Amino acid sequence: MADEAIERIHVDRSPDQCWQVATDYELYPEWAKNVKEVSVLERDGEGRGSRVEMRVAAMGKSLRSVYDYDYADAPHSFAWTLAEGDMLRSLDGRYTFDEDGHGTRVTYELSVDLAMPMPGFMKKKASRLIMGDALKELKRRAEES
Repeated sequence: MADEAIERIHVDRSPDQCWQVATDYELYPEWAKNVKEVSVLERDGEGRGSRVEMRVAAMGKSLRSVYDYDYADAPHSFAWTLAEGDMLRSLDGRYTFDEDGHGTRVTYELSVDLAMPMPGFMKKKASRLIMGDALKELKRRAEES
């Protein structure tokens, strides 16, 4: 069964600036500490990554996963679903970018189902850690630019 979590963070940049950082997948290894390699396998008609392969460091291993991206609500949000992955049944999510007075409220929704057995409290903790790190790293990268 998938574990779901939602986290939010304020970023002192416009929604468009946050969108640009979050959708520039090939630059993730420069700022997302656990992302080691990214390849955009397919692009949509607007040049956005529609199928993206990532290698991440997790649980002492290098894990490969491929995601399909959905931009139906662009540029307000985008979503992804796991197409293929090591040790994962699902890892689906969404970033949403809402104007927040003098910046952006970024919301990160994540649903994770590991292929290996693990106590529920550990899965929930891992999800929150993934999300918290991702949001802090996105904030740092967006505010640097």
